[in-house]
Amino acid sequence: MFDNLSERLERSFKILKGEGKITEINVAETLKDVRKALLEADVNYKVAKQFTDTVKQKALGMNVLTAVKPGQLMVKVVHDELAALMGGSATDVNLTGHPTVILMAGLNGAGKTTMSGKLALLLKTKKNRHPLLAACDTFRPAAMEQLRVLAEQVNVPIYMEPGATDPVAVAQHAIQEARAKGCDTVIVDTAGRQSIDEELMVQIQQIKAAVNPHETLLVVDAMTGQDAVNTAKTFNERLEIDGVVLTKLDGDTRGGAALSIRTVVDKPIKFVGTGEKMEALDVFHPERMADRILGMGDIVSLVERAQQQFDEEEAKKLQKKIAKNKFDYNDFLGQIQQIKKMGNIKELASMIPGVGKAIKDIDIDDNAFKSVEAMIGSMTPYEREHPECINMSRKQRISKGSGVSMDEVNRVTKQFEQMRKMMHMMTGSKMASAMKQMQRMKGMPGMPKF
Repeated sequence: MFDNLSERLERSFKILKGEGKITEINVAETLKDVRKALLEADVNYKVAKQFTDTVKQKALGMNVLTAVKPGQLMVKVVHDELAALMGGSATDVNLTGHPTVILMAGLNGAGKTTMSGKLALLLKTKKNRHPLLAACDTFRPAAMEQLRVLAEQVNVPIYMEPGATDPVAVAQHAIQEARAKGCDTVIVDTAGRQSIDEELMVQIQQIKAAVNPHETLLVVDAMTGQDAVNTAKTFNERLEIDGVVLTKLDGDTRGGAALSIRTVVDKPIKFVGTGEKMEALDVFHPERMADRILGMGDIVSLVERAQQQFDEEEAKKLQKKIAKNKFDYNDFLGQIQQIKKMGNIKELASMIPGVGKAIKDIDIDDNAFKSVEAMIGSMTPYEREHPECINMSRKQRISKGSGVSMDEVNRVTKQFEQMRKMMHMMTGSKMASAMKQMQRMKGMPGMPKF
């Protein structure tokens, strides 16, 4: 995401490279290039102009410390203003009410129904909520069935009335059902259209008036750029939305919608969709997004994703197995599955500072683990638990059973043994030292809790 903008901004900052100090001339030249970069990223013209004017004013008003180069100062000013442009800080979803009612609105194709399911999963796993999905799209025949399938995937209840034609009544009945089942959150999926029309707006307004939602979220497709911004503006004028959910941000190399919506609509981006998996929904953090746009990575989000898949008890058991050199293919498979749950591999790698630029032209296949999983699936239970027993004849059988070449089987088993030895060496005094260091870091301000 934001690949094109990141490249252009990097080129813009090179104008100041080697300059001894910031002047009105070199700042103007740099910001002229920055403005072009923003416009190419499909950022609203007025927003781009206002942004560069603010950056210029702040850059010229700052004293450059001897230890700080002009280019570094400009990156700092642009970073802070990018974060401010996108809202400054994360805005939480309103979860007051018994039950809390969240109304989802948007056009067809934006991913509203899928996003309803993703939001249910996020609230369930991260907020310890008990959501109920309400299928109130009576306009699109497949919408109810789609939501039902998603509800099964994320294991949350759903309320639907097949054949119903009154979405207002369905929404009201869903809230009654939530109270009866003890659900504390109702996510109302509404109908969309290919474009904004009066019938759509009236219907959503009627639903909103009837259920009085605590949160009205508009789902828009980030890849549509300024069309997404215009859609948000129109919906907000008619519905008074509380926030925006941007979908397909992982496929948006420009970023115009993310950079313009807050200023144009004056509503925060609350969530962003970053992939097809149900777990691929993140709280939107403007300051972290500014880091990523400027190639600084996003290590905090990476740690948070890892922690979501981290089971402390399982980790302790695994540590004991590693200490006894008993780490086996069952454990290896478990670690692979946890990594896959964290999201797109290339996106995860790009969160590491300095890595994003290095891998931008490299195609990282999300199916990279498939051959390893197939190999482990072709092993007997005994072979998984006793890796040292795998000899040449067993490798030949594993190769045939998994459809993987012998060279690949030899490579993976060799790498597994090397990894196993290295992990065993890391135990004892080294592991204890590392754990103590982590414990000390837990108490440091701004550090994630391990």
